[in-house]
Order: sequence, then C-alpha cells, then structure tokens
Amino acid sequence: MNFQELLQPVPVEAKFELEGWHVWCGSMTRDAEGRYYLIYSRWPEAAGFEAWATHSEMAYAVADSPLGPFRHVDALWACREGEPRWDRDVVHNPVIVPYRGRYYLYYMGTHGPDFPLDRPVDEETWWAYRNNQRIGVAVADHPSGPWERQPTPLIDTTPGAWDGLMTSNPTVCEMPDGRVLMMYKGVAEGPPPKGGAVNAGSAVADHPLGPFRKAAQPTVTNPTHDWAVEDPCIWWQEDRFYALMKDFQGYFTGAGRGSVALFASRDGFDWQPAPHALAFELAIPWANGSTQSVLRLERPQVWRDADGQPRVLLCAVLEQHGSRAYNVQIPLGRQRE
Repeated sequence: MNFQELLQPVPVEAKFELEGWHVWCGSMTRDAEGRYYLIYSRWPEAAGFEAWATHSEMAYAVADSPLGPFRHVDALWACREGEPRWDRDVVHNPVIVPYRGRYYLYYMGTHGPDFPLDRPVDEETWWAYRNNQRIGVAVADHPSGPWERQPTPLIDTTPGAWDGLMTSNPTVCEMPDGRVLMMYKGVAEGPPPKGGAVNAGSAVADHPLGPFRKAAQPTVTNPTHDWAVEDPCIWWQEDRFYALMKDFQGYFTGAGRGSVALFASRDGFDWQPAPHALAFELAIPWANGSTQSVLRLERPQVWRDADGQPRVLLCAVLEQHGSRAYNVQIPLGRQRE
C-alpha cells in the first residue's frame, strides 16, 4: 500500500473546531440510521495547549456526512465529579469501535493532585498526571451513550516491563478470527519525571472488554533513539494489518520529525515498515489548491466503509505555537492497481 496515493484534497467543511476549546484525537463511527459521530478530546483554550494532560475531557459531534460539517452536541460524561477513581480527572485519546451491535470506546484516563483549574499547572503536577495515564474502555448501545465505564484500567502497567510507567494511545480492531487486537503506547520506568523509552506494543483479547494478553516486548522500537513512536492506528485490510504511527525522529519515514509512518503485519505482533513507509508529512492538501504546512498533524485515525476500505483519515492539527487546535477529515481515494 502507498498511503500517500490515497490522500485527497480536503474540503473546507471537513474541519472541526470549537470556539474556546482545543480539539484533538477525533475518532468516527456511524450509527444504524446512517448518522456520523465524531468522538473527540477537548480542553479549554485558555489553559494552553499542554493542558491536554490535566484538563482534557471527551465530547461528541454529529454530521450527515463523514466529511462533515460536524456539530458539537455534548461531553460524553463529567470529569472531576463523584468518587475518586483512576480516570476521574482527565480522559483523552478516544477510539470508538463497533463490535457485534455495540460500541466500545477505548481511551486514556488519568488522575492527579488537585489544583485550581483556572491557574497554570506547575511542572510536577503536569508530570504526575502524565505518569498516571492508563488505558480504559467504556461500552454503549449507541455512540451518543450513555457510556458504561469499567472500574479498573483495561491496560495497566507491568512493573519492570517496557510499559512499566504508563500506558496510553490505544487503537483497536477486530481480527479475522473474531478476536480483538490492540496496539498502544507504553513508557518504561526510568529517571523522573519523564521515565524511560517510549515505544508501541500489541495485546490481544477474545472480547472487546478483555482481558487483553500483552506481548512481552514492544512491537515497534527505534534502535537509534529511546523515543520511537506514538499515536498508532491499526486496521485489517485484505490479508494483513496496517498501522499508522507518529515517527518521533523521522527514522522510519526518512522524512522530518513527527511525520507519520505506515507499518504492516501479518499477525499484529511482528510489525515492519511498509515498502512505502512515509504515509504523510506535516501538510494539509486543501481543496482550494493550496497545501498548508502545519506544526503538528497527528493522532491519525482511519474510518473505513462497509467494504473495509479506508475512506477518511482523521487527524488532529496544530498550525503553529499559540494557535487553536482542531480536527480535520481527509478524504481517501482507492488504492491504484
């Protein structure tokens, strides 16, 4: 697969932003009536871009087309309310997956020390929230909810292992045999506050609610740098799994830092860069003929049609330092023969 050949010009309505909020992490599904639901992360613009780790919540928007325009509806559930729990304060990284008539929402949840939400967060507090990140799942009969969360993390850390400090960035797809494959980001234990190496690993379960059985070792690493990849997105197509991942150093793509690489695997555990490893660089091809270079174009999510073909690439966008983040839906054409 040459993913670059799939990218099509982006119409102006295929951009979702929200006044007063940073928008990130869009994941899309369709309900039985044919309406499209964009599940996304948001946090107050006034708190600054880095407040994703301390202020984020998940919300949803609806549209009649997968390219939008999407209309914000509501938050999925309230944060910082109720009894203390592992994901009470912050939720982020939503990935919605339909499976056997129900919807499963995978996400990162975290908690940390109390602080005034209208004041800047000190560095120690920020890293506490980051290092408490774990992967969770919620289930509902409809994309609008209500969502039933689980009382404990779905993917916790494994002390002493490659994901011993924190887990986040889940991506999930159904395998040909009906099992469920997950790829996720893990950070190893290491010197505080950042910890150790950042890699991606795989896990498998018989059901979307788990339990998931982790691979003992990470499945994608960079031999030249501890910070390898993040933001995986996986899907099955024809005879193999594909994955898009942010390439921190540009090692796999041969392009700039933060470009997105395409990987392939027959079993979901042995991942190799695809022959056309560069999936896309940090630029948006708008339908007016312009190509806009941006600071960040990440959190890729692929929405596929009923035939299993990738039709829309959803990405989070930060144009430059100080700008408001938003999501974009990039149309995908069919692979050339």
